[in-house]
Formats: sequence, structure tokens, C-alpha cells
Amino acid sequence: MKVHARISHEWRRRMLILFLMLFGMAAWFLADGFYQWPREADRYEAFAAIRDRMVESGEAEDGESASVQREWARYAEEEGISNKEPKERTDSAIAEQRIIGGVMMTVAILFGIWVVLSHRLSVRAEGETIISTSGKRVDFDSIIATDRKKWKKKGIAYAIYEEDGKRKRLTLDDHKFAGCEEILIEAERRIRERGEKES
Repeated sequence: MKVHARISHEWRRRMLILFLMLFGMAAWFLADGFYQWPREADRYEAFAAIRDRMVESGEAEDGESASVQREWARYAEEEGISNKEPKERTDSAIAEQRIIGGVMMTVAILFGIWVVLSHRLSVRAEGETIISTSGKRVDFDSIIATDRKKWKKKGIAYAIYEEDGKRKRLTLDDHKFAGCEEILIEAERRIRERGEKES
């Protein structure tokens, strides 16, 4: 038997979606921390100055007063900035956005590297031997059972084999490595044949 189970298109697609989600969220936090929020902090400082001056002079009761809003709209138009009332963005809040964004970007990059490196892995069946992703060689004849409990939901099965008098498991992940099912079916066929011969 000769099978080379490589990374599946479905697994690659799911990992790409996860990577883009992580990268996108990290970029969002970083954009807020390094661009949006510092600019909003400057706008808030200008708005607060207008509000405080008008409240102190008695021209307005508070920042919600129509007179403050009109004065802010006029100022914003003169300066060529957004007239939307800005939120207060403290230095600590901005720093927090940058830290979260940096951590998430690091995670996204490391995740992306892991996905790329995973493409170098495969599960192979060559003749009478199965070779796992780690290079572990397991003979078909040493496999005494299979475990398909996770097969329907996750596409993962285990080949139970004996080595040095101990039972061990070989993972056959058909969701990640397309072609593992062929190896699993062959292992199960041989188990059945051995059972028929013994009976």
C-alpha cells in the first residue's frame, strides 16, 4: 500500500480563517492604540477646553448644552476635524490598546508560522508500514484494533498497536491530513482478515 496523506484543503481553509480573525482583531487594537485613540484624545482635549470655558463663564450648564455643541461644531469645521463629540481616551487606555494589540499580533504571527510549518507534516503508508507525522513507524500487522469514537464529529481515529508488550495509539486525523481514511480502512481490513483466519 502507498498513501501520502497531506494537509487537507478544509483544514487549511479553517486555519486561514482563524489567522485572519486573529490578525484582523490585532490590527484593530493597534490602529486604535496608535492612530484612532490618540487623535480622539486630542479632539477630546479641545472639546473639554471649550466645554469648561463655556460652563465656567455661564454660557452653558454642562457639556450636553446646545450652545456647547454648536461651538464645538464650529471649531471642528474650522479645524477640519470630525464634529462628532469625542470620548475621553486616557494615556493608560491608549497604552492598554497597544499592549493588547501587540500581544494579539504576536499570537497571530506565531499561529501563522505554526500553520505554515504544519504543511511540512504528513502521514504515510508505505508497503507494510505507517509513518506518523513524528516519523514513528508502525507495522500494519502490529495494529490490533481501531478507535473511531471521534471519527464522525472530528474525523479523528486511533490505530491501537502493540509494541514491546505495551498498547499504544497512532493518531489518524483525516480532517487535517486528507488520505488517513484509506490507511484506517486498510488497517481495519487486515484486522478483520486476521480475525477470520483465527476463527
